[in-house]
Amino acid sequence: MNFIYDIGVSIGNVLKSMAFADIIDIIILSYLLYKAIKLIRETRAEQLLKGIVLLCIVYFIISQLHLKTMGFLFDNFFQWGILAVIIMFQPELRRALEKMGRARMKGLNFFSFSFDSSEDIYIAWEDAINEIVNASIDLSTSTTGALIVIERTTRLGEQIDTGTIINAKTSAAVLENIFYPNTPLHDGAVIVRDAKIYAAGCFLPKPQKEELINKQLGSRHRAAIGMSEVSDAIVIIVSEETGTISISEEGQLTRGFNKDNLKKLLIHKLIPEKQTETKNRKDKRFFSGKVKQNEKE
Repeated sequence: MNFIYDIGVSIGNVLKSMAFADIIDIIILSYLLYKAIKLIRETRAEQLLKGIVLLCIVYFIISQLHLKTMGFLFDNFFQWGILAVIIMFQPELRRALEKMGRARMKGLNFFSFSFDSSEDIYIAWEDAINEIVNASIDLSTSTTGALIVIERTTRLGEQIDTGTIINAKTSAAVLENIFYPNTPLHDGAVIVRDAKIYAAGCFLPKPQKEELINKQLGSRHRAAIGMSEVSDAIVIIVSEETGTISISEEGQLTRGFNKDNLKKLLIHKLIPEKQTETKNRKDKRFFSGKVKQNEKE
């Protein structure tokens, strides 16, 4: 009982000595730890972290047993531990920094679409989405493999440099011709920038969690996952074996899209919600004006 009482007294003393700044400090640290754990879950970093924790336990046992030789080796090992962790966790750290950069820059206009007005954004993307959806359905029906990357906030200059610049208005006919078997550009990915087919025949990065990906998935699906891991792009994949339409976003693959839910997803992701509401209000005013005019007549 005395032991429990002493613990209670110690906890009470700590709580009494805590200032408001200490509470903020704990909240921030807890949030960062939560994000770090969430980042490394189901990745290679999770296994590395388990190894580091095991080494820390071994080091604690060695220090308690006063093993001088082993203690000397572990002391030198942990002196370089931070550098080793940075090298081992480099892919995960890079992905985390890229996500942080996208989150901070997402609201800034000069990192986003390059149209003259929000109305131009809506019109351009509405037309492009219709063409992309129609092309995806046609390619799916004919079981023609396709890989369409829709650029968003993260610019894909590295991938564009590996392909051929087209910079053409998005149309189903152009997309279907690009992916027609045995044509020069059919093996690579098409990158859509600012609602235009900007480049074709582009090579995409390999996925960083390749060992966790279903082995039945082909190279297109793997490339799509790799692209979505390092950017906020939306990647559409059409399987040449089954004709199944899939979407990869933020390293996750979702399969089994049809015309309706594919269009709905692209509209939700690519067309600003405020602009959609503005257009709906304009349409309502337009139709209400027509009704009033007809009533007068």
